[in-house]
Amino acid sequence: MEEYEDIIHLPHWEPRRHPRMPMDARAAQFAPFSAVTGVDEAASETVLQHIAALDVQEEDEDWML
Repeated sequence: MEEYEDIIHLPHWEPRRHPRMPMDARAAQFAPFSAVTGVDEAASETVLQHIAALDVQEEDEDWML
């Protein structure tokens, strides 16, 4: 901490020419985009398949009781 003792309490630098970007615009800039189409559908289908497999396993376990 000794290295930065001279600057640690200085105010945050603000540009003079360019105002800060609004938070909603900043969030949109860094939001994920859909570069590959169909990924969401494939993921949803995989989840449904796993849920169906779990249901079948539960039914098999009930049968064995």
